[in-house]
Amino acid sequence: MAETKGSGQTKGISRAQFLAGAAAVGAAGVAGPAGQARAAQARHGRGLRRRGVVYTVGAGETPGTAWSARRMRHDIRAIRDDLHADTVDVTGDGVERLTTTAAEAAERGLHVWLQPTLGDAPQRDILEHIAETGRFAERLRRQGASVDFSVGCEFWLFVPGILPGETVLERIENLRNGTVDWPRMRRRLADFTVRAAKVGRSVFRGNLSYAAAQSIDAPDWNLFDIVGIDYYAHFDRPSDHVRELRPYLKWGKPLAITEFGTCAYVGAPETDGMGWDIVDYDKEPPEIKGNPVRSERVQADYVGGLLDVFASMGLYAAMAFEFISADAPHRPDAPRLDLDMASYALTKVIRDRPDDPASGWHWEPKEAFRAVARRYGAAGHRTSQSQ
Repeated sequence: MAETKGSGQTKGISRAQFLAGAAAVGAAGVAGPAGQARAAQARHGRGLRRRGVVYTVGAGETPGTAWSARRMRHDIRAIRDDLHADTVDVTGDGVERLTTTAAEAAERGLHVWLQPTLGDAPQRDILEHIAETGRFAERLRRQGASVDFSVGCEFWLFVPGILPGETVLERIENLRNGTVDWPRMRRRLADFTVRAAKVGRSVFRGNLSYAAAQSIDAPDWNLFDIVGIDYYAHFDRPSDHVRELRPYLKWGKPLAITEFGTCAYVGAPETDGMGWDIVDYDKEPPEIKGNPVRSERVQADYVGGLLDVFASMGLYAAMAFEFISADAPHRPDAPRLDLDMASYALTKVIRDRPDDPASGWHWEPKEAFRAVARRYGAAGHRTSQSQ
């Protein structure tokens, strides 16, 4: 799920709020027989075929943190040249933002994983948003770009009419309260997923996918060419991650980890994706709760370790969540206001004037950025040598 920073009451939903709702209802498991893959074979030996990062496009909280073409072009170059990724997961809403970013990535020679994620809109609008973005993805593909298309992310929460509630926050509250008719929810989810897949197929002729929540989603993967999983789990042993992910290979299709990551403080990996929950958004400005200890090393070790697991399994793709979170600035001078501590981003945002939300800013790489860059760079070097 693409993270949206801001007040937990009025400005959207972040990954941890989302996963907190998922955790409240427990795991649904993975079910279904092995399907016939329309994409490349599911496994190709050791190493990742696609080495990627999530790049979210969106309106932002302020004009200074909103998507801009200038910043995007700079970021795409850094993703290719400094992070050494060969894939960018362009996600978010707004067809113009999505398509402009995807075109830039393709022009820079990157593989594009294009995923529209419009939420809290009428279902017909969400399906049209998928169709418009998919048509552009098909144009890119026909022009020779390397493109996979995902019809969306975790529909059961973002699409109204599947769970009770008009907004994501209301739906999460209903999850927490237990006011969900699960058989009805699963029928509605299956119905919308079929409709979305049909729309995707009607406009895009390449490989189709969907980003499923590990804990709740159990789509019919026969609808898609690539199995996509948002993976936020903590285990002490790499073998336990392998055990957790292996069932998704039973479909006989390529497996893409469409999101994975954690935050930059001690204990964040153990939250299973709820790391941002250390922020109190009822305060103005938002504050860090308790006394967490900032540690970029914790984030780097977790992200790097998972990349090693994914490579050992020979997965199709892995997209680290995420490149930047502009609305979560780093405050080394004020730990209580250091929102980057609760960010999944590989970079930290530094404001020119820390106390001014309208201030200019730049990003700097975190230790996790360097951990990913070392692995992606080494893998790219091995690939070039073998060609």
